[in-house]
Amino acid sequence: MNVNQSAPPVPPFGQPQPVYPGYHQSPYGGQPESTAPPTSYGAYNGPVPGYQQTPPPGVSRAPPPSEAPPASTAQAPCGQAAYGQFGQGDVQNGPSSTLQMQRFPGSQPFGSVPLAPVVSQPAVLQPYGPPPTSAQVTAQLAGMQISGAVAPALPPVGLGYGPPTSLASASGSFPNSGLYGSYPQGQAPPLSQGQGHLGAQPPQRSAPPQASSFTSPASGGPRMPSMTGPLLPGQSFGGPSVSQPNHVSSPPPQALPPGTQMTGPPGPPPPMHSSQQPGYQLQQNGSFGPARGPQPNYGSSYPGASTFGSQPGPPQPLPPKRLDPDAIPSPIQVIEDDRNNRGSEPFVTGVRGQVPPLVTTNFLVKDQGNASPRYIRCTSYNIPCTSDMAKQAQVPLAAIIKPLARLPPEEASPYVVDHGESGPLRCNRCKAYMCPFMQFIEGGRRFQCCFCSCINDVPPQYFQHLDHTGKRVDAYDRPELSLGSYEFLATVDYCKNNKFPSPPAFIFMIDVSYNAIRSGLVRLLCEELKSLLDFLPREGGAEESVIRVGFVTYNKVLHFYNVKSSLAQPQMMVVSDVADMFVPLLDGFLVNVSESRAVITSLLDQIPEMFADTRETETVFAPVIQAGMEALKAAECAGKLFLFHTSLPIAEAPGKLKNRDDRKLINTDKEKTLFQPQTGAYQTLAKECVAQGCCVDLFLFPNQYVDVATLSVVPQLTGGSVYKYACFQVENDQERFLSDLRRDVQKVVGFDAVMRVRTSTGIRAVDFFGAFYMSNTTDVELAGLDGDKTVTVEFKHDDRLNEESGALLQCALLYTSCAGQRRLRIHNLALNCCTQLADLYRNCETDTLINYMAKFAYRGVLNNPVKTVRDTLITQCAQILACYRKNCASPSSAGQLILPECMKLLPVYLNCVLKSDVLQPGAEVTTDDRAYVRQLVTSMDVAETNVFFYPRLLPLTKSPIESATEPPAVRASEERLSNGDIYLLENGLNLFLWVGASVQQGVVQSLFSVSSFSQITSGLSVLPVLDNPLSKKVRALIDSLRAQRSRYMKLIVVKQEDKLEMLFKHFLVEDKSLSGGASYVDFLCHMHKEIRQLLS
Repeated sequence: MNVNQSAPPVPPFGQPQPVYPGYHQSPYGGQPESTAPPTSYGAYNGPVPGYQQTPPPGVSRAPPPSEAPPASTAQAPCGQAAYGQFGQGDVQNGPSSTLQMQRFPGSQPFGSVPLAPVVSQPAVLQPYGPPPTSAQVTAQLAGMQISGAVAPALPPVGLGYGPPTSLASASGSFPNSGLYGSYPQGQAPPLSQGQGHLGAQPPQRSAPPQASSFTSPASGGPRMPSMTGPLLPGQSFGGPSVSQPNHVSSPPPQALPPGTQMTGPPGPPPPMHSSQQPGYQLQQNGSFGPARGPQPNYGSSYPGASTFGSQPGPPQPLPPKRLDPDAIPSPIQVIEDDRNNRGSEPFVTGVRGQVPPLVTTNFLVKDQGNASPRYIRCTSYNIPCTSDMAKQAQVPLAAIIKPLARLPPEEASPYVVDHGESGPLRCNRCKAYMCPFMQFIEGGRRFQCCFCSCINDVPPQYFQHLDHTGKRVDAYDRPELSLGSYEFLATVDYCKNNKFPSPPAFIFMIDVSYNAIRSGLVRLLCEELKSLLDFLPREGGAEESVIRVGFVTYNKVLHFYNVKSSLAQPQMMVVSDVADMFVPLLDGFLVNVSESRAVITSLLDQIPEMFADTRETETVFAPVIQAGMEALKAAECAGKLFLFHTSLPIAEAPGKLKNRDDRKLINTDKEKTLFQPQTGAYQTLAKECVAQGCCVDLFLFPNQYVDVATLSVVPQLTGGSVYKYACFQVENDQERFLSDLRRDVQKVVGFDAVMRVRTSTGIRAVDFFGAFYMSNTTDVELAGLDGDKTVTVEFKHDDRLNEESGALLQCALLYTSCAGQRRLRIHNLALNCCTQLADLYRNCETDTLINYMAKFAYRGVLNNPVKTVRDTLITQCAQILACYRKNCASPSSAGQLILPECMKLLPVYLNCVLKSDVLQPGAEVTTDDRAYVRQLVTSMDVAETNVFFYPRLLPLTKSPIESATEPPAVRASEERLSNGDIYLLENGLNLFLWVGASVQQGVVQSLFSVSSFSQITSGLSVLPVLDNPLSKKVRALIDSLRAQRSRYMKLIVVKQEDKLEMLFKHFLVEDKSLSGGASYVDFLCHMHKEIRQLLS
């Protein structure tokens, strides 16, 4: 892939902007082409314009890699690795810097690159309001100009909602529409308006800020109010603004030092200005010097403003401006602040509607009546009282529920409550289970349901007196009256056919076609299973697992094995009639491991030898699943099938598939067919599997297209998992495959599960996302559910909510444990309700919002063109932020982008979702890779989507070697890479070790045991085990990262300027991507433009 090759043209975000009459519009917002050097930025999300063929002066550009994979290949070559080892490409976003990026200390706010010497005036704090917390203060720029005496201010509008943070950008200010105050030459107008109206007071610092705002060079400056209708509130025409900021404003930008040049997209064209306003000089495009005369290369000067105020003169060329990346919200800073502020104290769940710490923060949970955020996270913990308010805000109301989440060892698992034959106590009307929010009345003889308000009798055996507060005296002795999460032992009424279930079974179904044998997969798998069968999941302190196992091998026909303990050798039975599948034996197929140990070992030794000389290349697929399901049905138990499969099933049989891979469909209306299954046969089969409690886990080892979109239907609908190892080679992929297999076989699973989410009056669950099947509108059916899977539920209003009583959710999961015990797991959560939009925006959680939006979009591609899905996401995000700007932020210049404090990362994270391989694939991303990632994300939890869309980039040589803590992360951008350093990048599926070309020789020796950079093997996947502090530290860090993730991350060593670097750069998500994805800075400008269009 040539580094200098431009990406295929991609339609820009949103709609084309109207061109102002009277001048020629240039590519990015209208700067003259002649006065600025060409920039490396195209139109928003447009094609990469050959990206910077000539480096800017003073920065040397390294030569492009000598060899690179062709961009147009439809299938990734086998040597590459990523989501199934596919190679991702990326554009070099500007020159590879040979200078080390200067890192500012962590204590500085995220926008803290000082643009100018700080004006030496004392920082005066208001005498009222709570002191700003560190998180709030960090949201402010360093070096704010505080001027004038402090006067008592009015309380901020909107229930004490603090003023927005003012973020100055390196590009100065937009021409503020209608705010051309007469500032001295070289000074800027205030960049932000605060809350509350203080008349013409000077700016002051007030209550803690709750929003981030900064000026962005979005294309097209704000038009004059005379063009757009009445003035916005708080704006005035000429003269200083009446509504002065109630918080800090930015210092006036000083002149840049000689030789300094800001590169990036030029700013907007100035707005039309009436020359009939004497005395208020136009602020031009972020350059607060003398305003310019007519500019060369414009079609004509602006009507009515030929000399821009009264300052004629020769045109003065300006360097193009670009938003300073350090002046826009940083995910790293937000994560760091949350860790510092909330990582030390346990999160106590007793208070309704608390927003938990971020998923990236390590914290302990104390359950005091609401479910832990490890089980349930919400997009907002304060729900609008009315549907009209919810529609206005456009913030989706959703919960990401992980019912069987694994807890850290310091936290207790949910208590199991046994109510004997009477079973758990429930509401007679809505069937909600007893929980801490139920209200006992009439001395404890009755209770009122908190979900439907029905009055129920308390059974005599459950009766208990109430104390003086109306609480039962035994409340703290009963988990269901004092905790948010607990389990009930289910009675026989909760079991299929009214009889208790048998323990589940595992069936291993192994592809023995030519590909599987030749790659060494079959031998490796059989060897591993001999020891792995000792680690089947077991309950509590049980000495051995009660799970029974069975074995099937297959190619075009199926081979069943009798491994009964009384046999000396295993017996094989062949079923060649795949069209009418049946199980040829019952007794001896599913056996207890310890009883049949010798026969199983003998079988696993024989399988690789038996098929060693096979020439059979064709395989079947649907009949294999059918056979496993029939075997479980005959044994009257639930269970799991482990399928190991290598190729597209083209043999004559039900579920036969054809190769339909067609890259020409990308970016057409037919692209959605690539994500849809080829045939309905697999949906029908999945439905039968769910009815039997047969969950399917699929391990794929493709060398070419296998139609993941179709093969993953059964795993997806039965609550199973798909693992993909493209171009599997034992020496390279053995560790990853075996690690995934061990974890998959050992993890605790709930079988034959049904989940229902109940809500209090006013809201109801309307939509569900995840790996499950639904036969009606309320019950989520899962043949299997493990501790990694989530179910996402969206809620809508069906009535008005009450601020006092709040809103309640109860998730009830009925399942069979690994020991064959029928159980009910209950999670309860109480949320606040609000009548003010400001309260909604103050209690949102961006990570959860992005998790929901990604799943919504990834489901959308099944039925809509990808472009429509992308546009829908952008529009929704713009509406959320525009609603905040209109209703919660104080009136201020349209040239500012104001973001809610807890949503300031929404644009950067949303851009990562839009650039992901499902929604915007690069040339080398295969159709199978896209289908694989699509189904993977569908059941990811919030922590997994967080790191998947915004990978972690850790510098390894910056922190002291003796330090045992994880090094602090840096932002995922090439600008942050120093070529004298080594970085580790992880996204939950991949792990890269990037080695800069100028790394010290001692570091190279310590890590790789070679003497120079050139001797490091590119693509290396294992670090040598060396006895020195650095090697130990890096290997320990890699192990700890792998332990945090649900799948094994294979390491790939990438050298700077090597051909693998393209793959690595694909994960630097703040930069422009090769497939046409916008950089963070460009996307932020684009979002600003969208928001302003909505507001105007």
